[in-house]
Amino acid sequence: MTEPVRVVAAGDHFVLPRLIAREVTHEVGEQPVDVREVTLGWPLEPFGPVAEVEEAGDAEDELIEALAGAQVLVTQMGPVTERVLDACPDLRLVVVCRGGPVNVNLDAAKAHDVRVCFAPGRNAAATAEFTVGLLLAALRRIPQAHDLLARRGSWEGAAYYTYEHSGLELEDLPVGLIGYGAVGSRVARVLCAFGAQVMVYDPYVRGEIHGLRVSSLDTLLTRSRVITLHARLTEETRGLIGARELALLPSGAVVVNVARGPLLDEEALCDALESGRVSAAALDTFEREPLPADSRLLGLHERVVLTPHLGGASRAVAEKAARIAAEEVGRWVRGEPLAHCLG
Repeated sequence: MTEPVRVVAAGDHFVLPRLIAREVTHEVGEQPVDVREVTLGWPLEPFGPVAEVEEAGDAEDELIEALAGAQVLVTQMGPVTERVLDACPDLRLVVVCRGGPVNVNLDAAKAHDVRVCFAPGRNAAATAEFTVGLLLAALRRIPQAHDLLARRGSWEGAAYYTYEHSGLELEDLPVGLIGYGAVGSRVARVLCAFGAQVMVYDPYVRGEIHGLRVSSLDTLLTRSRVITLHARLTEETRGLIGARELALLPSGAVVVNVARGPLLDEEALCDALESGRVSAAALDTFEREPLPADSRLLGLHERVVLTPHLGGASRAVAEKAARIAAEEVGRWVRGEPLAHCLG
């Protein structure tokens, strides 16, 4: 009788272990499989650097214990460090339920002959929807008005109906998108449906787009009443929007970032908000997470909408991630080429 493939479903409180286990069992079909479920602490416990990997849960010991004798690991936040790989000689496949395996030491995985897969596109729709939601909230002062009425019982939010304090509407509004990947392209389609004047800057994208293609970032900034960030974080894009770039925006512009915090210089943004150069900002990601208690952004609550990195927080994302990961496990079990593999 064929020995079952041993799989550790190291999920968390978002991508639940039972979602992973269910999808893996379905995907491998008649192949015998032994799935062990482990629940890591995220998001109830923060993630961060663990040993030599980025953005992982501090759970090396727990992972090593769970992986005894296992050939496959499916996880979102499990720290696949050199120490973990050294301690788990039977491991042959790691599938990360995220857009990139930032919690995996890829060099060590290669040295240990461990294949590494990931789940691209799992949160593109959710992040695009959240971006538009934050944009609308910032333009129309929705959270501020809610806070005054629902939390304080005050009708003072009616002041947002005065000409001086009323918000902007999307129809005919020049909106610049920086990046046109899976998220940016979805945002562009939605904003076009609202009637916004959508402009796009992305030097890496070819072919047709929704909106007007702009040849330079500076041109986009000078023409946009609103900018939304959708670029990947690389050494080239770190600090992409700083003081010089914010100064190019029309006075009273709005900045939205649901991509990566370090794309945006927060100190420069705070300066622009305080001066009025930028009238509002909506941020879901930050240079440091969790947002420090002494962040200047917290003192600008009347001009900012802040959420704790929730762009990808939908049940559909968790289910998609588990399904994409399980499909890779199924391919590996059947000896088929892996679809999203880095090692």
